[in-house]
Amino acid sequence: MTETELKNYIAAIRPADRDAMAAARQRQAQLAKPPGSLGALEDMSVRLAGVTGRVCPRMDKCRVAVFAADNGVVDEGVSCAPRSVTVQQAVNMTRRKTGMSAMAAAFGDDVAVVDVGMDCGTTPAGILNRRVRRSTGDIAIEDAMTRPQALAAMAAGMEQAAIARADGVTALGIGEMGIGNTSTSAAVLAVLTGAEIETVTGRGGGLTDRAFARKKDVLRTSVGRRPIRRDDAVDVLCAVGGLDIAAMTGAFLGCAHEGIPAAVDGFISVTAALCAVTLCPAVRDYLFLSHDSYEVGYRLAAERLGLEPCLHLGMRLGEGSGCPLLFRVMEGACGVMSGMATFAEAAIQDGYLDEIRAQDSFTVDRP
Repeated sequence: MTETELKNYIAAIRPADRDAMAAARQRQAQLAKPPGSLGALEDMSVRLAGVTGRVCPRMDKCRVAVFAADNGVVDEGVSCAPRSVTVQQAVNMTRRKTGMSAMAAAFGDDVAVVDVGMDCGTTPAGILNRRVRRSTGDIAIEDAMTRPQALAAMAAGMEQAAIARADGVTALGIGEMGIGNTSTSAAVLAVLTGAEIETVTGRGGGLTDRAFARKKDVLRTSVGRRPIRRDDAVDVLCAVGGLDIAAMTGAFLGCAHEGIPAAVDGFISVTAALCAVTLCPAVRDYLFLSHDSYEVGYRLAAERLGLEPCLHLGMRLGEGSGCPLLFRVMEGACGVMSGMATFAEAAIQDGYLDEIRAQDSFTVDRP
């Protein structure tokens, strides 16, 4: 993908359908329940209407797209796991033996695993080969990738969105597999937001105090190694990102381009989502946050997106593990819109609600 192609692709992305959202809000007001009693499910149903253009959207087929890549910064001792885990877990995903893929199998969701930069020989069977290079550079001493390589990884993500649309997928989750990618995500988030490394860096899969201090030192070096254009997410990805994050950024752009709701997983996924929104603000309309990640930087990224996660489960696995759970919440929101009776259909006169609709009649002040 060229710079011009990226620019044209972004220009083709449109905001959510505001007329469909208005009609969905009107239907919510007519459903036989106290106003606002389904809370975030009501907001979700309205947003899904805007994405799909349908007042009563459906969740018929869900898929998690996982982008796998290795990271050169692992050589700096920032991870407790060896890089060999990346390819092994990517293979295990195809066998439905990881946390995310086991949940997806239980719910009947598709899983697509894409190699965009694993540090191994031949891409294993069952994994789509879109490898840009074997691993990234060590961001403490060099750029993670070149700009053409970043664009190529983004194109792989866009491709998955296009395939999902062609396959009739109604919600696409965006996940990852890459040892060391909490480090690259923290670096990307620090540059995008101007935050201090301490406020965005967690212990990932687990680190001793000494290794955690080392991780933060490495990331300070990485973000200060050269000037990075904060307003250019592609430059940020080139300097301190990962091929997985770049591909996920492309996938989020792709979901907006194809009109598909995008399920955002945890820290790595939400950082990629912020990259996509930095490139194209309209992408925000298509994003649905799954769970409140345990990683310390997650909350900042979510706040910058202006979105709230649906689930609070203390999860920190990654892989796209929050997506199969979010799909079920989406199904519930859609089910209410299409299956719940209106006051008229339920033969209920709703005039008794007029007075309480005129004010907040439900909040109780807490002492």
